[in-house]
Amino acid sequence: MKFKKSIFGFIDMIRFTKIVEKRKEHLASGSDTPIPSTFKVNELAKELHPGYMEVELIAIKDLNPLMKEFTFKRLNHDKFPFFKAGQYVSLQTKIGDALVSRPYSIASSPQEAFENIIKLGIQKEGLFSTYMCEKAKIGDKFVMSEPSGDFHYESLRDTKDIVCIAGGSGITPFISMAKAFIDNDETYNMTLIYGVKSLDFVAYKEELESFKKNGIKVIIVLSEDKKEGYENGFITSKLLEKYCDINKATFFLCGPTVMYSFVRNELAPYNLPIKAIHQDASCCGDLDIKNPKTYKLVVHVQDETYEVDAKENETLLVSMERAGINVPNKCRAGGCGWCNSICLKGEYKVADNREKRRGADIKFNHIHPCVTYPLSDMEIIIPLAY
Repeated sequence: MKFKKSIFGFIDMIRFTKIVEKRKEHLASGSDTPIPSTFKVNELAKELHPGYMEVELIAIKDLNPLMKEFTFKRLNHDKFPFFKAGQYVSLQTKIGDALVSRPYSIASSPQEAFENIIKLGIQKEGLFSTYMCEKAKIGDKFVMSEPSGDFHYESLRDTKDIVCIAGGSGITPFISMAKAFIDNDETYNMTLIYGVKSLDFVAYKEELESFKKNGIKVIIVLSEDKKEGYENGFITSKLLEKYCDINKATFFLCGPTVMYSFVRNELAPYNLPIKAIHQDASCCGDLDIKNPKTYKLVVHVQDETYEVDAKENETLLVSMERAGINVPNKCRAGGCGWCNSICLKGEYKVADNREKRRGADIKFNHIHPCVTYPLSDMEIIIPLAY
């Protein structure tokens, strides 16, 4: 095979023989200014996604006989990261020997985050929430995760008219969404339907009255009382039709599991698209098992190895927290993937309707400890939280 010679190739060969000299010239003429230790894009990413934050409790306010509002400020920083109204943070502290955390919807507005304020409405139920309502005091310090979650309004997905249905303490994300509307951060038309047992258990009374004056339709439904000016009973399709056009609205549900089932059944005959109903995730709880077995759980965290007891009716996350292991977690519902770990050995069960792992994760035996129950002795690798 014959190759055609090119003068340009010959010139390139001459240039190649001088490449070392040219490099030396460029290096000698370069600036001796040190390379920046950080860049604007990295600084912005750290502002938006700090991971975990140390916070201090600065105010406590009673909302009803079972519920309180807790106000936090961020330490070593003058503001919290930006979030979308409806999102949550996870709060962590040590209770006895256990290192416990729980996610809570944010009740303050996104604007307040820039004033170094985040507010959480917490109802007295469960270990962590009971601790907060009974023992937490001003000046206490906690670890808080960055805001997370997809329970928020998205203009490309949702209709202009949104109907927010709250049950009990599920009012908190909608307080934030209403404030975002009043602050002109969001442009939806908001109808808030709030179901409680009686008037005594209505939280955020002053805020709800303020919302009415600012263009938000607020309907309070009392399940056990009959009061003038309030709806009575349950949140049925008939009640919804009274206050909104069901076929032209996007629904946001936050409250107890039984409320989700009831409202979804009421909406089922309307054949709404999947994207028309959003449901806030609830934490994965204990299984109803009499005389649960106890297994051995071996946990590897970087260079450390722990062996703890794991009950078959409790998630692996709960077992590790009880032992004081700092396990990364946020949603405690299997959705965020923050606690993604590797199972080296053992059998397990994923909670019903909580399987959110990718196909590749399942294939290579990755697990989410927050929704995983042991069925035998197990050995896992978890990432370091912080």
